Amino acid sequence: MSHKDHYYNKSKQEGYRSRAAYKLQQIDREENLLHEGKTVVDLGAAPGGWLQVAAEEVGEEGTVIGVDLQRIDPIDGVETVRGDMTEESTKQEVRDIAGDSVDVVLSDMAPNMTGEYSVDHARSVHLARQAFETALDVLDSGGDFAVKVFEGQDLDDFRSDLEPEFQYVRTLRPDASRDSSSEVYLVGKGRMTAPVEAGDVVEVEIVDEGSEGDGVAKVEEYTLFVPGAEQGETVEVAVTEVKPRFGFAELV
Repeated sequence: MSHKDHYYNKSKQEGYRSRAAYKLQQIDREENLLHEGKTVVDLGAAPGGWLQVAAEEVGEEGTVIGVDLQRIDPIDGVETVRGDMTEESTKQEVRDIAGDSVDVVLSDMAPNMTGEYSVDHARSVHLARQAFETALDVLDSGGDFAVKVFEGQDLDDFRSDLEPEFQYVRTLRPDASRDSSSEVYLVGKGRMTAPVEAGDVVEVEIVDEGSEGDGVAKVEEYTLFVPGAEQGETVEVAVTEVKPRFGFAELV
């Protein structure tokens, strides 16, 4: 049995709507994207193979939202939005369902293939950039993003645009991808929304004391831990490390 037939037949036997379901399972095993209770948005979700996997992983306490211009047949535990995710009205419909927090944005979108490699690559990067822009609009701090893109000359530039927005970015090629396919998946972990960057020098007020005895400062609701600082002080600090929900700084 060929590699292609294996996953195609497996999807039919196990009730998944597409062989792509196994790609998401493999990406999730590598990068731990899907957890019980998470809120997941899948862009270009039809026919729904990724939605099925996401719903299984987040469980009854989670929320899974599929977005596509095409109609998606109902899936237990999944909400669907029919529309263009680049339009504000569609994003607002997603926000209305998701509430204040989207933990994961997924995109397995691919262009209509022309057979001309450079054209197909450029179109795939365009779709991936649209998904990325949507992720930046709706993804919560610390959230994760996974997007398909075809290999080619613009891939490195696209990855370079992702890297400042996440703690780290990896390029993966799931085993379930067809041998002949040039597709890869970029996975961004830990959406960064901090108002400061490593190396910044800022003046802060120490408003609390952390469990380890560090001073705690706030910069636009973002928490900085400052060793050696005491509650009530106003000090100048240099930011040394930035994480999605908190960072570290040292006294200047």
